Amino acid sequence: MRVIAGRARGRRLVAPAGEATRPTADRVREATFNALHSLGAIEGARVVDLFAGSGALGIEALSRGADHATFVDRDRRAVAAIEANLAATGLTGSATVQCQTVERALDEAVARGDRWTLALADPPYAFEGWEALLATVPADLVVAESGRPVPVPAGWRAIRERRYGATLVAILRPQPPAVAPRGPDLPE
Repeated sequence: MRVIAGRARGRRLVAPAGEATRPTADRVREATFNALHSLGAIEGARVVDLFAGSGALGIEALSRGADHATFVDRDRRAVAAIEANLAATGLTGSATVQCQTVERALDEAVARGDRWTLALADPPYAFEGWEALLATVPADLVVAESGRPVPVPAGWRAIRERRYGATLVAILRPQPPAVAPRGPDLPE
């Protein structure tokens, strides 16, 4: 596993020990970040990497020009791998690493009034909490990686979906609230 493009291009990344982490394949990351680049979603972005594992997604964003990335994973081995990868790529100064559940991290972010330009969500493929996650993530764009179609709840729309072997990547954007149509002005 390596950084695909940007200032840390070619740097090797480590994955946490054990089978709990499934790093995103290089070709999937490359295609996803090329799509994000075409949307203008990376340069200067504030990014959150949820279920971060090795941190490869957030590190790719930083390497390609994101201003800051927050990495969230509850597994201490994953946090150690993320910190090692940030050090190896020279991107530590642009990152915050949180060892906690995604739910708690999002609750704290909402309480502080934080908002991200881009949320990268790559939970275990058995993850069933997409609707709850999308209801709480304060982000302008969400990349959802899964082994099956991601249910898109009301208030969101998929702007791109692609399958890469067993991996499905959806880029989701919140929908603005519907505005009730106004009738003609009536005299009183």
